[in-house]
Amino acid sequence: MDFTPGTQRQYKDRLFKAIFGRDTEESKRWRLDLYNALNGTDYADPDALELNTIENVIYITMHNDVSFLIDDQMVLFEQQSTCNQNMPLRGLMYFSQLYQIYLAETDQDPNRSKKIEIPAPKFIVFYNGPTQLDDESEMRLSDAFKIKGEAKLAPCNNPYEWTAYVKNINENHSEGLQKKCNALYDYSKFVGMVRRNKKSGMKVQDAVNKAVDEAIDKNLLDGFFTRQKAEVIGMILEEFNEERFKRNMRAEGYEDGFSDGFSDGETRKSVETAENLLKMNILSFEQIAKATSLSLEKVRELAENLSVLA
Repeated sequence: MDFTPGTQRQYKDRLFKAIFGRDTEESKRWRLDLYNALNGTDYADPDALELNTIENVIYITMHNDVSFLIDDQMVLFEQQSTCNQNMPLRGLMYFSQLYQIYLAETDQDPNRSKKIEIPAPKFIVFYNGPTQLDDESEMRLSDAFKIKGEAKLAPCNNPYEWTAYVKNINENHSEGLQKKCNALYDYSKFVGMVRRNKKSGMKVQDAVNKAVDEAIDKNLLDGFFTRQKAEVIGMILEEFNEERFKRNMRAEGYEDGFSDGFSDGETRKSVETAENLLKMNILSFEQIAKATSLSLEKVRELAENLSVLA
């Protein structure tokens, strides 16, 4: 696989999405179990969940895991193995796209004067990284607002809020939730196996292979690891490759944007963001320039390359 900077990289489904986000009978069942465990419900029909996934919303390596509609809620699940303080902002971006899809599919136009009723959003982040977190926590978009010092908004103008509800699903965390959803428990157990094997000094390939064999022996996920052994190994190894790529990018200065041919003020992230916003065709060139800190001339150049009209 080519990890050359600038290469368009397409990754396989991560394990969490392969378990909970596919259109198979077992995935539907696991997805329903997870929803019931989170909400204290007892739905019995797996087809009650309407799967509605989106990927690569803004950044190439940024993609949500599972989203679906049920009970007039638009629910999005995302798995994270790193602490990311931008989850509320990412959630806002995800749901913007999901609502556009919803309006298009229901043939509704937000420019009309009649109020449109939309599903209520719920954004849940399942965290299983090495950093110690509480079993449950909340991340709020307003924490990122640039309100300095004594500059406070009037009570009647409280800032817009968007919340990411974080569930720590590492082993020995959120045990009540995991007891209610066997698939989530087995997934967490497998991730713990890989981590322990790796910490013992095993090479990544060996650590993953051993964890998969252990999962097969323990019949985790009702034989899923037996049926999907090669695919699971490929997913996990690809994720390790991506993490290594990111580390190399940081070491070489690419995340600072000055080592790969961009001019001062132009980072790879800002250019990729601008390109994706241009493809979405919902903001003006001026708004995109302001959002990405790129010059208006640069945005116009990118638009011309992408054949996007003003």
